[in-house]
Amino acid sequence: MTALARPTHGRMIGGVCAGLARRFGTSATTMRVIFLVSCLLPGPQFLLYIALWLLLPSEDKARTAAW
Repeated sequence: MTALARPTHGRMIGGVCAGLARRFGTSATTMRVIFLVSCLLPGPQFLLYIALWLLLPSEDKARTAAW
């Protein structure tokens, strides 16, 4: 597994789904479909997406911050 970071390539909006897909070894399309289906359920999915967008570092920033 790779570190949890938003990739610079292959992102659609914020790169959160692409970053989660890389972390868990699935395709970005699968993760996006899972997110869209989860939006049909009650809960704070959009707030969680925005929070991850703000909290997850971008891939290029994560590389420079690593030791």
